[in-house]
Amino acid sequence: MIERTAYIGLGSNLGDRKNFIEEALKRLSEVEHVKLVKASDIIETVALSSTEQPKFLNAVAEIKTTLIAVDLHKTLSDIESELGRARRGQWWPRTIDLDLLLFGKEILETPDLTVPHPQIHLRSFVLKGLCQLNGRLLHPVMNVSFNELNSRLNDCDFALDPDKPQLVSIAGNIGVGKTTLAKKLADYLGCEVLLEPYDENPFMPDVYAGKKELALDSQLFFLTCRAKQLDAGKLDPGRICISDYVFEKEMIYAGRLLDAQQLALYEKIYPPFAEKVSSPVLVIYMHDSEEHCMDRIHNRNRPYEQQIELQFLHALDCDYEQLFKQWKSCPVIRISASQGTNVDSLANQIKYYTAGHFAIAGGT
Repeated sequence: MIERTAYIGLGSNLGDRKNFIEEALKRLSEVEHVKLVKASDIIETVALSSTEQPKFLNAVAEIKTTLIAVDLHKTLSDIESELGRARRGQWWPRTIDLDLLLFGKEILETPDLTVPHPQIHLRSFVLKGLCQLNGRLLHPVMNVSFNELNSRLNDCDFALDPDKPQLVSIAGNIGVGKTTLAKKLADYLGCEVLLEPYDENPFMPDVYAGKKELALDSQLFFLTCRAKQLDAGKLDPGRICISDYVFEKEMIYAGRLLDAQQLALYEKIYPPFAEKVSSPVLVIYMHDSEEHCMDRIHNRNRPYEQQIELQFLHALDCDYEQLFKQWKSCPVIRISASQGTNVDSLANQIKYYTAGHFAIAGGT
């Protein structure tokens, strides 16, 4: 009989929550052919479905078992029933919830059981426990460590929503390679690409040439164009599209290019546009040294960009880092442009962060 390592997610938000989790662990340890190895710390989290629900206590347990996955799943369901779990729907409060997160390296998909758990990578409260137990372990499908998956969430929890546009936005400094990657991903995934209208902005060459009085005109041109592109009412629900920018960059560039008077006016104009924009379901944040970005700027030889200085790129880099340090809207995948990007792998990961349907050109 083959012994496998499995990981179980535990949650409770009714009654004596801590006691239910401890009792579930006790009963699990008493099951024949199951050995409880260790459990993570218990943490308190807000219910993912509604803030009106009682808060959850959550933990993750590591076990060794010679049971097959289906039998282990049945065992977990039996323990839930013994501890008073009422099965009234996915988002209802419960005395105890026991999810089979991982079963060795196995990948299973049946009407009753999917392993790895299909949204494990979107649950910070699960990933924290997994990281405490074995953060270097790789997700069997995504082939990414759980430490890395956890870092993408910034202590937040997310759920896939097919009723909203599946916008994937690529962010990063000037010259880091956003447009090139956006085009490659869109081609690979067979989806629409939304590109910034740099060459259509009639004010930008003068702004980069030092005519600061036109900076507000240039920024408003981009604001209206980007807001029109990303209008939530015009992007189809469930439809995946790739943009080579995040809308939030508007305030970064406004802060760097506008004088105090222009910025004060811009800050009044900005909110109504921002309210209509679709938020991304995933951000891919590209980063590289300012020197490498400058090399790409020179190589692509856009005349209006040749006045850009390293100091300006450094300032933008700091602004982007600060933006994503506080980012709570969606998961963020960080990639190093200088190390190259495996488009196949990245495209495969994108499908697990989106609720849309597409055919991967290079896959089956």
